[in-house]
Amino acid sequence: MIEYVKAALNDMTTSNIEHLGLTEEEYDRRMNQRLQLQKSLKSCSTGDLQDKNFVKNTIFDLLLKTYGLNEENINRIIPFDNKKGLTVKDKFEILLYLYKKKHGYDAVNVLFETYSMAELVSDVDSDDEADDSYKVTDEKIDEVFKKEYKALSFEDKLMIIVQRIYQEYKGFSVIDELRDMKIDGVSGGVSGIPIDKIEPWDDMSYLAKQINKKSTPMNFDSVWILFKGKPIHLEFSSFGSEAELKRVCQNIYRFNNPGQLSETNGYKINTMKDGSRIVVVRPGFAESWAFFVRKFDAGKANLEQIIPQDIKGRELPIKLTRYIVRGGRITAVTGPQGAGKTTYLMAMAGEMYKTHALRVHEMAFELYLRKIFPNWGVLTVQETDSVSGQEGLDALKKTDGTAYMLGEIATDTVVPWMIQMAQQADTFFSHHAKTFKALVKYLRNSLLKMRVFTNELIAEEQIVSVLNFDIHLVRKRNGLRYVERITECIPLMDSDDDIPVNFRDIKNPDDRMGAFMESLIKLFKKNGSRKLFEERNIIEYRNGEYVAVNPISDRNVEEMMEVLTEKDQADFKQFIEETWG
Repeated sequence: MIEYVKAALNDMTTSNIEHLGLTEEEYDRRMNQRLQLQKSLKSCSTGDLQDKNFVKNTIFDLLLKTYGLNEENINRIIPFDNKKGLTVKDKFEILLYLYKKKHGYDAVNVLFETYSMAELVSDVDSDDEADDSYKVTDEKIDEVFKKEYKALSFEDKLMIIVQRIYQEYKGFSVIDELRDMKIDGVSGGVSGIPIDKIEPWDDMSYLAKQINKKSTPMNFDSVWILFKGKPIHLEFSSFGSEAELKRVCQNIYRFNNPGQLSETNGYKINTMKDGSRIVVVRPGFAESWAFFVRKFDAGKANLEQIIPQDIKGRELPIKLTRYIVRGGRITAVTGPQGAGKTTYLMAMAGEMYKTHALRVHEMAFELYLRKIFPNWGVLTVQETDSVSGQEGLDALKKTDGTAYMLGEIATDTVVPWMIQMAQQADTFFSHHAKTFKALVKYLRNSLLKMRVFTNELIAEEQIVSVLNFDIHLVRKRNGLRYVERITECIPLMDSDDDIPVNFRDIKNPDDRMGAFMESLIKLFKKNGSRKLFEERNIIEYRNGEYVAVNPISDRNVEEMMEVLTEKDQADFKQFIEETWG
């Protein structure tokens, strides 16, 4: 059937219709249909859901009108009328189709929540809690299918077959529909044994796997989703072969022609048309073919939805973040991967005064703020092969920006850009630091490595002079994400009062030399143990609730009040009084 569809679509896009004797109107209509089909076939695998649906509808018509599928023979393709004859793959695709028909792209969310499919599963072969993991097994799919399965109409059956043909022809195999869902992400090839790592003495175990799926999985049996912060292994799902996994890896990153994935260039970072971030790796650089799709839900990009509803005192981080952003504070958003830093940056952008012109600099487009705020002055640029990050930043400086956002500080070269931005305008960025001291240390060391400064103290002093706040996010093992703390950076003023400098006025040479040596010793001691900043937690998450710990420094309060609107000034004063008295 796949070969038939390939041949039919090829004929529809390349055949000569000049000899058919069509009227001018019919000819133009046929040519427009052909151009639309050619465009959709080219773009359907880039994350464009409209083109994907157009291709699927074309396949549907082909199978219905020219291939000869009907009520009598459709069950010979997938045994819909025989539950025992259905594979686990068949069952899951039927479940996903039924839920998508009812719930749209929330299908996976509803399915997993309804049947508690995102819960920790104990390892039957181990008593160690460390071996517990999130996974969905064949047995779980069988259990859910028995409860959910209903008789399907002919159209439903045909749509399921169309999806199977599409995903093996133009789509992304078993993750094709999963990729479209409102989940955090999906990945493949990240577990199991790479096929080229099988040793001769492993042949029997490999053959056993073909008979018994419970045996050691291969790398092409690896399908994972990131669901509400939880990495869940879909044990029941598999790409079926190394060649199929490789095909998906070679096609999923190709939106906007980012270049060739090769042995010399063993990874690619790109985005898809819907804004999903793609990372693909291949042998040579990685031990096997693998891909990672990370999705960012713009619909949840506001503080009210990010901070969990059931946490007491949740208004504290929400309000403080709002005033930090509107008060023009230089702010870092830190935390581990998957903690929600990118989404939090989106939410912070939503709190800005829309009279500000926002400029965004990213390694790869992720924030897509103009999709969320189409009527706001936002411009985003990214580093390319021909435009360096510094050149991009220099260009942004000339675009009348009043606030900057730096997607992520992931390399040393980005740190000087952040310092440049922070000296010009309100600046927000993300980083993976675990503590505030680790953040300052990383930024300081990066400035030294890039030879912006040669003295540690001067480099650190430069950082703490511009950095105002750190909002630290965490993700627990159970997938819970929240703001762990909001920390203020307080630069410590240098004081030389205790260092005598009047030794030049001493007339006695011995006394003058003694005073000079005392000054020198004190200066060395001061610089050796010099503390340039104090980290002060303003708000912390403690025992399941948010508590106000320390008040904001007078310096930051005064500077924030200068740029807040009159209404926000009054609200900010009230917030401070109610929180810290």
